[in-house]
Amino acid sequence: MASGQLSREEALACAGCRHACHMMLYSDTNTKLFGKIPIKHIILMQMRFDGLLGFPGGLVNPLEETLEAGLGRELLEELGVALPVAAEDHVDSCYAPCASRLITHFYVKKMEEEQIREVERAAASTATDHGHEVLGMVRVPLYSTKGGGGLSAFLSHSFIGNARFQLVDALLRFNLVAPEELHKALTHSLKTHVHTAEDLQAALALTEAKRKRF
Repeated sequence: MASGQLSREEALACAGCRHACHMMLYSDTNTKLFGKIPIKHIILMQMRFDGLLGFPGGLVNPLEETLEAGLGRELLEELGVALPVAAEDHVDSCYAPCASRLITHFYVKKMEEEQIREVERAAASTATDHGHEVLGMVRVPLYSTKGGGGLSAFLSHSFIGNARFQLVDALLRFNLVAPEELHKALTHSLKTHVHTAEDLQAALALTEAKRKRF
C-alpha cells in the first residue's frame, strides 16, 4: 500500500479523524472533437468556490451516517440529482496532504453518456450549491492537441488537495488513458508550469509598476 494510503477499515478506525468523500463520474462516448479527435470518455470534475479543480463531494461524519450515505447527500447538493453510491464504488482512502487528520475517500462510478449529460444539466439548474460552493462542472479533456493542449494543459491547472493524484490514478486504474500518453501529458504539463510561473512574474511586475504610479 502506498505511503499515506489506508484500507477502508483502517480509515474508519482512526480516532479523531475527519472524513471527506468525493466521486469521479465518467462514461464512454463515441463523439469526436471537431469531428476527428476521439473524446473516448467523459469525466466530470468541478470548479470550486476557491478557484481550484476538484471532484464533487465533501465532509461526512461516519458516526452519524455511512460514507456512502454522506457522499450521496453531498452529491445531491452539488449535482442536483440523487445518485446511488455503493461500497463497491470505493477506490481508496488516504490521508489528505496539508490537512491535519483529514482522510479522503475516493469513489468512481461509471454511467451511461445520457446520465452524465443529465447530471451536467441538473448541476447547472437545480443544484443548491451551484454558483456558491460550486462554480460549474467541467469535463476532463483526455485527448492531446497541437501545442500541448488537451490533457496536459488541464493537468497544469490548480487542484484541491490530492484531486490531481486521484484523477491520474483513476485514469490508469480504469484504463481510460494509456500510460505512455499520460506520461507524455504530465511531462508537458510540467513545462507548462514553468511558462505559467513566467507569466505570473510578468503580471506581478505589471501590477507593481501600476502601484508605483499612485
